[in-house]
Amino acid sequence: MPGDDRPLIAILDYGIGNLHSAHKGFDHAGADARLTSDRGLIADAVGVVLPGVGAFEPCMRALHSTGLDEVSLERIEAGTPFFGICIGMQVLFAASEEAPGCEGLGVIDRTVRLIPGGVKRPQMQWNVLDRQGFDHPMFDGLPEEAWVYFVHSYCAESGPEMIATCDYGTDLMAAMARDNLWAAQFHPEKSGSNGLRILKNFVTMAVCYAGVSG
Repeated sequence: MPGDDRPLIAILDYGIGNLHSAHKGFDHAGADARLTSDRGLIADAVGVVLPGVGAFEPCMRALHSTGLDEVSLERIEAGTPFFGICIGMQVLFAASEEAPGCEGLGVIDRTVRLIPGGVKRPQMQWNVLDRQGFDHPMFDGLPEEAWVYFVHSYCAESGPEMIATCDYGTDLMAAMARDNLWAAQFHPEKSGSNGLRILKNFVTMAVCYAGVSG
């Protein structure tokens, strides 16, 4: 990173949707954020981000066609801090009801399911994160009532990685974390000061991991 002492965060560019908002968000969070598909640059990054908008199957096809599905799994397995956002969270799972027969990355061996009936789909609104007593570095510095922005019709099944829910007819998994892996169903890059705080927390975590491994 000649001439730039900010930590390098690779935003995976697999040609779908509007990835630039994630890029801008991490830039505002103090990172040297690069929208890239370059394997060397991704390997050099202290943290990797998989954003996503749209639908499960097109995102998986795009990951396959760019080879960034393998790169994502390699970085997660290597212990590089990795942040999946929205569809980028959902594709970490094994499968989705949205796309029967389409395999996800399978990092989490569960399924993404349609938000239960009785509410408008998609959830396209601000909602409050319910941390349910979880104390995780993703939420450092957030107010007790932290509002974030959601756009989704499907939601991952809850499990031991869950660190926050939101109330939308029922409790939906809003965020999860396991070791070097973070993921959010909401869009932190569109969630104002609370989202920026979460992005900064990821950059801080990534730098800490780099310091330990270095």
